[in-house]
Amino acid sequence: MATETNTTTTAQVTENTWQYGVAAGVVAGIVMGALMVMQMRPVLEVAIPSMYFLSGGAAGFTIHVAHGAVLGMVFAALASTQADLTTAKSLAFGVGYGVVLWVALAVLVMPVWLSAVGSPANPPLPNVSVMSLVGHVVYGAVLGGVYAGLQGR
Repeated sequence: MATETNTTTTAQVTENTWQYGVAAGVVAGIVMGALMVMQMRPVLEVAIPSMYFLSGGAAGFTIHVAHGAVLGMVFAALASTQADLTTAKSLAFGVGYGVVLWVALAVLVMPVWLSAVGSPANPPLPNVSVMSLVGHVVYGAVLGGVYAGLQGR
């Protein structure tokens, strides 16, 4: 007499997904912030802190890394919906995510926000900057790579 046994395997998203997103976002924010120190210091010292009625490079860098952490968590939520997310796919997804962040946040939202708070660093709308695009692409690539590494991909 033969018996048949069925085994069901379910894919489970790791419970650490959001923490990996935050950690990857912090690392990516620090890397992008370092680029900004070298190439776009006024954005880090004036524009970013003045969004929150603050001033100074330390405030700008801290806020920038905090933004990176939150946006890293959003990335993790989006990336966790992808089946078979390899390191290469995570890197590519990160770069695309960085470009989307650049268009939505740096090109459109930031100029409106800075104008609304009366910042002395009020860029034009749209605020198209190749250096900013490069920074966001680097952020996305580091984010995708670190996230994949933390996931063990």
